Amino acid sequence: MANKRKKPTTGNGNGNGNGDVNGYAKIDQYDADTVKRIASRYRDVLNDLGEDPQREGLVKTPERVAKALQFLTHGNHLNPAAILRSAMFREEYQQMVIVKDIEVYSLCEHHMLPFFGKAHVAYIPNGHIVGLSKIPRVVDAFARRLQVQERLTVEIRNCIQETLKPLGVAVVIEAQHLCMVMRGIQKQHSIATTSAFTGEFQQDRTRAEFINLLSKRRD
Repeated sequence: MANKRKKPTTGNGNGNGNGDVNGYAKIDQYDADTVKRIASRYRDVLNDLGEDPQREGLVKTPERVAKALQFLTHGNHLNPAAILRSAMFREEYQQMVIVKDIEVYSLCEHHMLPFFGKAHVAYIPNGHIVGLSKIPRVVDAFARRLQVQERLTVEIRNCIQETLKPLGVAVVIEAQHLCMVMRGIQKQHSIATTSAFTGEFQQDRTRAEFINLLSKRRD
């Protein structure tokens, strides 16, 4: 007898949407009361902007915005240190570990417009290493909040330093800010670069090695 695959459940109408891709059911969960409150305010915003919230293209926009904002700020409900602790392993390796080109997507807290780019994170273990996937997860946990790039850089550094207690941490973020590209000064190709270092990375030689390794791209 052939095995029957269980059909994924469908959305329950309470702000949950499901997608089935190659047998993997993705479920986005939103707080229905929060969606309702935010959506109500965005209908007023649309009115104030001279739009008609009842026209076809905008009828569901307030709810979509409410869900998008919950997703883009869900890092407020994550514990980045706990993410690291979930995959810490005792290991005597004491050379530089680098995870580079981590995609970063965040919202500038000044205009609530996106900024996005790449984060490069390195640490030198001191008795413990961490699962490599946890470093991008920590970056996301801090990025998915209302942020400024400077604080984001320092928060990532501090979390890794305080949790793993390595010999040093280095974080560099390169990002474009739509508040500079779409409005204000409107400089289309400007990139903001921020960095934060602890321990061994405050030494010129170690920091230079890190920067040199960052500059080496795959062919």
